[in-house]
Amino acid sequence: MNNFTFYSPTYFVFGKNTEKEAGHYVKRFGGSKVLIHYGGGSAVRSGLIDRVKASLDQEGITYVELGGVLPNPRSGLVYQGIDLCRREGVDFILAVGGGSAIDSAKAIAAGVKYEGDFWDFYEGKPVIEALKVGTVLTIAAAGSEGSGDTVITKEEGMLKRGAGGEALRPVFSILNPELTQSLPAYQTACGAADIMAHVFERYFTNTKEVEITDRLCEAVLLTMIKEVPRVMADPNNYEARANIMWAGMVAHNNSVGVGRDQDWASHGIEHELSALYDVAHGAGLAVIFPAWMTYVMHHDMNRFAQLAVRLWGCHMNYANPEETAKEGIKRLKEFFTSIGLPINFRELGAREEDIPFMVENMRLGENGTAGSFVPLKNEDIDSIYRLAL
Repeated sequence: MNNFTFYSPTYFVFGKNTEKEAGHYVKRFGGSKVLIHYGGGSAVRSGLIDRVKASLDQEGITYVELGGVLPNPRSGLVYQGIDLCRREGVDFILAVGGGSAIDSAKAIAAGVKYEGDFWDFYEGKPVIEALKVGTVLTIAAAGSEGSGDTVITKEEGMLKRGAGGEALRPVFSILNPELTQSLPAYQTACGAADIMAHVFERYFTNTKEVEITDRLCEAVLLTMIKEVPRVMADPNNYEARANIMWAGMVAHNNSVGVGRDQDWASHGIEHELSALYDVAHGAGLAVIFPAWMTYVMHHDMNRFAQLAVRLWGCHMNYANPEETAKEGIKRLKEFFTSIGLPINFRELGAREEDIPFMVENMRLGENGTAGSFVPLKNEDIDSIYRLAL
């Protein structure tokens, strides 16, 4: 296990009706003028925004609003938010929604405190200072409610990039599983794929002797395999929704990733799909991850076979672990299909002729590769896209 530091200061408030406490926690963490940042009309139509406003009114906290966050949040709205916060003297941002609203809120929070272009952070500049951010989560998926990460799409060139820093971890996050019960089945499934992908990015590592985090990763994945079919059968199953919501946070606050090298190539490869086609991030990951697994499994066949056995109950073929590894990948694809997700370009609506553009557009590391489990060059990324056809 590698040396590590781990600091996760977010205060979590979990359970029914907890969105009515938003004002209390904004005040507790020092907010006096709030930007309420949210996505489409569902948060308004459901009465959620009104409940949040009422909680702020009760605490005597003033606020301004900015809705309109898209599923793949855009830079244009971030610039609007930065200008609004500066003009109105906002000192706290409250994101109401899923990962897109939270990521957009984080980008605004960083930009308000920065004299340059906020996009600098998405080109590699670390975020050191930001306004405080709180969240009221409505979708279990991105894990942004407990992480220091944010992803934004720049409209000029449709570049989808990530940024991060400890200053971006929300100071509090309100998680009410009831708020996810009205989600369409497809959106729930996309969120599940995102959660599982966050675990896979950490599970496939070259670091040896990491049994504790291996087992934690497997626990989150097994929870998803059990609970997602339950909410597909009964969207109002509160207990299943609760387990999925907490799994989403655990998957991405890095508690399952400490002490081990992490990969993250698949996320970068998928970002080009969702930037170009504006598809749901989780749907893109359901297409890319099995293809990536197939391409790199020979690097450490035993790790893939281990996951197949522990996650899917596959028989371990010690004479031919490749057979076991392939069966595990097959089971993953079958799971994604069973919950209504695409598993190839055709089902996603992506086009083979766009592959060269996506390969060229993808941001690689300083060494000209993506990922750490198997460092991928442009030709490798091209091959993975083609495996996903």
